[in-house]
Amino acid sequence: GVLAVVGFGDPPSPTDPAIHNPLQRVDGGDLVEVWRGDAPIECGQDGDIRYACNDDYLFGVLTVDERVHGDFRTAVEAAYRQLLAFQQRSQLPHLLRLWNYFADITDGEGDRQRYRQFCVGRVQALAAFPARSLPAATAIGRLDRSDTLMLYWLSARQPGIGIENPRQLSASRYPRQYGPVAPRFSRATLTAAGQLLISGTASIVGHASHHHGQVSAQLSETLTNIRALLAEAHRQDPRVPAELGGSSLLKVYLRHRADLPMVSDWLAARLPADCRCLFLHGEICRDDLLIEIEGVHGHGSAP
Repeated sequence: GVLAVVGFGDPPSPTDPAIHNPLQRVDGGDLVEVWRGDAPIECGQDGDIRYACNDDYLFGVLTVDERVHGDFRTAVEAAYRQLLAFQQRSQLPHLLRLWNYFADITDGEGDRQRYRQFCVGRVQALAAFPARSLPAATAIGRLDRSDTLMLYWLSARQPGIGIENPRQLSASRYPRQYGPVAPRFSRATLTAAGQLLISGTASIVGHASHHHGQVSAQLSETLTNIRALLAEAHRQDPRVPAELGGSSLLKVYLRHRADLPMVSDWLAARLPADCRCLFLHGEICRDDLLIEIEGVHGHGSAP
């Protein structure tokens, strides 16, 4: 019943994971991320897209060489249009969760910054998506200087519900200071099974970054945001646990490797012992943010 195995670092794990995420683990070990389903799995390939699916869920992966498309924005738009065309042909068309990894995420001045260009390409492809249907998402900078944009995603037969954080402005309503278009994603997706898929979450209140240069303060603000998402999801669906715990899996992205001991100890002192964390080294999409945390929470979570 394995939908996807994601391995981290370079070279690939000896287990030869179906998806090789280039980000390095900073906490040692060789754990992989496994997404499981309850039904028999079918694997296949559609053009450049590899996928595995069962009757309820699909996990897909696509890599795109930026150089083929001339510029980064065009590469992003092409990748997303290919992804959406595939999903429209699928029997599991509803996007729940997206992950995006590309190099030099904050390089470039003004609107030429690569994350802003990523947002433009994504919006041009996702323009028809209503806000309520936008998937949860993460965009993190890979550090291997590659020209490859990597996308992978989870979709389902039944649609999810976008969950917004009452402490934060919806990303799709960000003001012009963050780029020519606002990002297009939900803060979390509540699945039909009552599981919460939490987007990359950082020390942002309203739309502004908080606690510049202060790792512990950013951690505290980030956890407050995650707990606000859990409370909102629990309000909408009581099947979602109201607190982090044994059904919670968190992925912590660190801008600086040297912050690991402090971050790990800080989280260990404040999270339940059965709430598991995986620590990765990557660039956050704003220069003033030092950490970002995403997660899976609730029924069906598996390591």
